[in-house]
Amino acid sequence: MNKSMPPHEFDPMEMPDDLFSPVDTAAFNAVSPPIFQTSLFTYDTYEAMEDVFAGRARNYIYSRGDNPTVREFELLTARLEGAEDGRGFSSGTAAITATILSLVESGDRVVAVQHLYNDIYRLFVKLLARFGVTVDFVDPSNHDEVRAALPGAKLLYLENPTSMVFELQDIEALTAMAKEYGVTTVIDNSWATPLFQKPIQHGVDIVIHAASKYLGGHSDTVAGVVVGPRDLIAKINSSTYPYIGAKLSPFEAWLLLRGMRTLKVRLKEHMHNGLVLAKHLQQHDDIALVRHPAFSDHPGKKTLTGFSGLFAFDLNPDIDVARFVNALRHIRLGVSWGGPETLVVPAKAALQIPDRMTSFVRFGVNPQTIRFAVGLEEPEVIWTDIQQALHTAKL
Repeated sequence: MNKSMPPHEFDPMEMPDDLFSPVDTAAFNAVSPPIFQTSLFTYDTYEAMEDVFAGRARNYIYSRGDNPTVREFELLTARLEGAEDGRGFSSGTAAITATILSLVESGDRVVAVQHLYNDIYRLFVKLLARFGVTVDFVDPSNHDEVRAALPGAKLLYLENPTSMVFELQDIEALTAMAKEYGVTTVIDNSWATPLFQKPIQHGVDIVIHAASKYLGGHSDTVAGVVVGPRDLIAKINSSTYPYIGAKLSPFEAWLLLRGMRTLKVRLKEHMHNGLVLAKHLQQHDDIALVRHPAFSDHPGKKTLTGFSGLFAFDLNPDIDVARFVNALRHIRLGVSWGGPETLVVPAKAALQIPDRMTSFVRFGVNPQTIRFAVGLEEPEVIWTDIQQALHTAKL
């Protein structure tokens, strides 16, 4: 690990000024997009309904399918990612599940990074196995290993950086390999958001977000979204979305649109606070390792234009994890991330969940690792809390 933080200039993509105009609704000059809180949409005539059902005309039918508020969120995310189209879901896991199931069939094989979100690990090894789909987990930094796994695969699933350990991948190199073998690439871009990483520009086919995180940004909604080429989104829309029923509600879509209006400002603060605390941790004698992409010299760093506030650190063996967490006074213990509050998740506690953290055990996650979601508080308040907790927890 590099002991000096490389210089980094905050340079996210400039958000266009016209992203937040309401969908087809200039009425009353409302500055905030309206919430179309309706379950269905009606038609004036039989002929109008028939034209829509026959595909000769486009109109909203039922909010389990399309809804104007949800549609605005989908198009906004697609535009930020440089994608052609998008589809919103009730959770990030729903978005991933619908995407994967639209791309694979019985007998297919998936290649995935070894350190990925634990519930998606379970999706791969349990649900897909029931449908006759196999999964090979690879170290994405070992390109020989990845290349050996790609021939005959249907899908390459990536996270950059990866969950819990925050390892980077060379997206451009991996997608180039995937294209050689005709393998579709999917990436979870929740950590970086479209402002700090645009995977489509680097060869990725489909991009997924757990929109509950930074896109929403207020810890008040659960949602997901997938964006990509029009044909692949159409395949999701026709083959899985109508049957899973995991639709995004209009109100939650409105919360996401509200959150995305401040995304650039919030991410700048998350990044600043995270880097300040990462540097403090790196210099503390009780910290064995800081797992922050800013300290990495991996080539996968080149696709990042900034860093979010989520990373991890490993406590020294003489620091009791439970005592450390229990001694925290300001920092809260809780899952998820991306909101204004600072949160921690100890890997050791997560390892106790039956059947949920199998990937942690399998791929050697350190039980002394603490996942650290830095919020919007003053960093010195957070640092003071960490220091006193470390002192209390030392054996």
